[in-house]
Amino acid sequence: QVQLVESGGGSVQTGGSLRLSCAASGYTVSSSCMGWFRQAPGKEREGVAIIASLGVTSYADSVKGRFTISRDNTKNTLYLQMNSLKPEDSAMYYCAAVQWPCLVTAVKKADFAHWGRGTQVTVSS
Repeated sequence: QVQLVESGGGSVQTGGSLRLSCAASGYTVSSSCMGWFRQAPGKEREGVAIIASLGVTSYADSVKGRFTISRDNTKNTLYLQMNSLKPEDSAMYYCAAVQWPCLVTAVKKADFAHWGRGTQVTVSS
């Protein structure tokens, strides 16, 4: 059974940083695409960053240059380093994983079969 458990969320001021972690069990983080998504109240869940099995990454335009997705294969953990945070980054952040081989340029939200329960990020101005 696949389990993804996020941690690291919290409240910060504009310009601050947070690092989110996603510990995986029953799933190898390097086996396929994994990603971070976020959902603010009243909005759809949107993709933030994706990393493929070979390490290729993709970012939403709104976070490019500020967020970095990475993983530690030895710890079987996915990370999202978030710098220069803005109030519009406030949302519930979810870790997700694709079960089958994927291309970071072609993967869609519907392809992510496994989801964590999320961790809240709040950025105050």
